[in-house]
Amino acid sequence: MTVLTQTESPLRAFDTIPRHGLIGGPTPLRPASSLTKAFGGPALWLKRDDLIPFGFGGNKVRGLEFIVADALAKGADTLVTGAGSLSNHVRATAAAAREAGLAMEAVYWGNPPDEVQGNYRLTRLLGAEVNFTGDLDRNSVDGGIAGVTEKLQAAGCKPYPIPRGGACPLGVVGHALAVEELMIQCREAGVAPDLIFLAVGSGATLAGWLLGSKLLGAPWRIEGVTVSRPAEEARARAANFAREAAALAGISFEIDPGEITIHDGFIGEGYGIASPEGSSAIEKVARTAGIFLDPVYTGKTFAAYLHLLAQGHFQGVGDAVFMHTGGEPSLFVGKGDYS
Repeated sequence: MTVLTQTESPLRAFDTIPRHGLIGGPTPLRPASSLTKAFGGPALWLKRDDLIPFGFGGNKVRGLEFIVADALAKGADTLVTGAGSLSNHVRATAAAAREAGLAMEAVYWGNPPDEVQGNYRLTRLLGAEVNFTGDLDRNSVDGGIAGVTEKLQAAGCKPYPIPRGGACPLGVVGHALAVEELMIQCREAGVAPDLIFLAVGSGATLAGWLLGSKLLGAPWRIEGVTVSRPAEEARARAANFAREAAALAGISFEIDPGEITIHDGFIGEGYGIASPEGSSAIEKVARTAGIFLDPVYTGKTFAAYLHLLAQGHFQGVGDAVFMHTGGEPSLFVGKGDYS
């Protein structure tokens, strides 16, 4: 595998963008030999962003390093963002706000849950002010963020609104830099993956991986599994985010959405709702490898991986990296359905 040196890497163009360090170093890349033995197929590796040592981890922290730095540079005193009440992004943002000495306002769609559990409990524990739109439409969060921002401005505060789920060009930068991190780890481990396999929600994570991989000439292909929206929409969002993130560093970047591989059909009843297939995948991985996936992102994505594997989709793939993006607090919600 060819890995560019630090001075050669085109990703150094992003070094001019302020960064508020939260992660502290590379997340582990580990062989999942027990999973490979149990299910066959490619030699599987796990990139463990769930083990980011801040705010209960998860890859949302990668984007927040740049988002929070921008908020501080602009003199903000309050972060405002939103999603569903069990959002990993909102929980991670609340933790980042407290670490940076900022206040936090969370906007959730719908109404308050009957029980304070999972990420919602952690967000409340971090002292975030919570607001509910009363509307079950996820898009209502966007108007809610704008409304809370206006309210804070009228009160003399300096709010910094963050788009739903943290999906913005600055957030993409953190994921693009993760590509270089993985390439270095692969070189050190003596592995040359043919495939990166990851969950796709807002499209920001995928955008970063597409951007970083293209700029560095990474030898792998990237395949996503949508857990939130139709694949066609997710492709368009990822392409746009990648272009906009590159522009932050003065880089011209274009990718045809039609060239982006995103598998559909694994969302189940909807975003944030556990699917039987996802729950089964979570149980299989836990009992085979002692690793916990989550019901919103990685559980459904690993279910897709197993389905595609059974169809022979990964013929010719030697090594594959499964991105563990975190989200385990969602396992601590409800009565549970595992014996």
